[in-house]
Amino acid sequence: MAFLSDETWRGRVFTGSWVTPGGGDAAVVEPATGHELGRIGIATPHDVAQAAAVAAEAQRSWAATPFQQRAAVLRKAAGLWKAHAAEIGYWLTRESGSTGGKVGFELHVAEQECLEAATLPGRPSGSVLPSEAPRLSMAKRVPAGVVGVIAPFNAPLILSIRSVAPALALGNAVILKPDPRTAVCGGVTLARVFEDAGLPPGVLHVLPGGPDTGEALVTDPNVRVISFTGSTAAGRKVGEAAGRHLKRAHLELGGNSALIVTEDADLRQAVGAAAWGSFFHQGQICMTTGRHLVHESIFDEYVRLLAEKADSLTVGDPATSEVALGPVIDAGQRDKIHALVTESVDSGAILVSGGTCTDLFYRPTVLSDATASCRAYREEIFGPVAVVTPFASEDDAVKLAADSEYGLSLGILTGDAMRGLALAERIPTGIVHVNDQTVNDEAHVPFGGVRESGTGSRFGGAEANIEAFTETRWVTVRGDIPSFPL
Repeated sequence: MAFLSDETWRGRVFTGSWVTPGGGDAAVVEPATGHELGRIGIATPHDVAQAAAVAAEAQRSWAATPFQQRAAVLRKAAGLWKAHAAEIGYWLTRESGSTGGKVGFELHVAEQECLEAATLPGRPSGSVLPSEAPRLSMAKRVPAGVVGVIAPFNAPLILSIRSVAPALALGNAVILKPDPRTAVCGGVTLARVFEDAGLPPGVLHVLPGGPDTGEALVTDPNVRVISFTGSTAAGRKVGEAAGRHLKRAHLELGGNSALIVTEDADLRQAVGAAAWGSFFHQGQICMTTGRHLVHESIFDEYVRLLAEKADSLTVGDPATSEVALGPVIDAGQRDKIHALVTESVDSGAILVSGGTCTDLFYRPTVLSDATASCRAYREEIFGPVAVVTPFASEDDAVKLAADSEYGLSLGILTGDAMRGLALAERIPTGIVHVNDQTVNDEAHVPFGGVRESGTGSRFGGAEANIEAFTETRWVTVRGDIPSFPL
């Protein structure tokens, strides 16, 4: 039987074994063709409650497992992404509309996330503290318990594994709710990988579902930490619900990232980087370059070259041909993109390239001379749209870049790298790339945004992961029971 055979998961969810949930099933749809690829089980709030109770019980044994064994499970999981790359890649292409480059990127990061997580069990788990009393005093990191992970459709493998792998490595149980639109590549694949890697039953649960399933996960008393990636609007609701139940929520939310291009930048190299930043995976990336802020002396040439690049890019079904852009995820997303483009043109932006679509295939689009009155300038588009605006001075560029409710990623393309660093210091973002575009990710680096883009770096790197998925306990030890003056 194939690694991801639907004989295993058709109409089912994963709770340590494959079971039929209370919510029936839903179609797994290929966005490029509209064809049904299978049927995935849909979990209900009752299913979440049952899974959380099982997870809480299983977590205690998993946390007590010797650290070498937990690390070994993560290392084996890392190897399985490579061993089954072709089959997992097939689902990433068909289910999420990913091109070959995007597939390779997700598989590489998934492997690296597991390898990085495998280092966590062997790291120091606390520190010795001074004390006024004659005793041993320690601060010890302990697993949070059950971690709820809610992941979106756009990078379904990366945005699931980056929370699941470190949470498991640190001794937690995990309940993953993948987006139902990408529940195979963002959910089934993780269940199968960790099943084959030897993770004990009950430690990982995969429960696709709708908003009611997500709400049940956030509010269940057995779930102590929520790791959410998605829109700012949804993240607010998750954060509010978690706060009411006195549990931590790590929120990685939307963005409208700026790319500053100074007058001394290598123009053709800049345009190549900028096109990648705006059009990679059809712009459906939280770090996508939304606003291109270009010095007025090179503005017209930049717009011309970027439009030429956009016009040259191929758009089509990545399962049948080698294309630069695949389909957007569904009709709702396509219509949102197109509304933002048309309303921005009505508000004064100039449509230089694109702005059209066939079915779910949206052409890479360039809008020039956009101002803050244009929706495409102000809002996260989550589509292949580059909005280009001129600036006259460094102060002007800083003001434009900082004038956003978001603060996720920033790119600065310049002939003087130190000038770029100085500019970056003046603009609040969680991520900065000098002489690179805004879309970058590595498993071992801190990742997260500020302002409306989230609650800071809670992903990537040992420090961020340990902070995210453990609690701190104060422990003291005396040789004898002391006397007290009562």
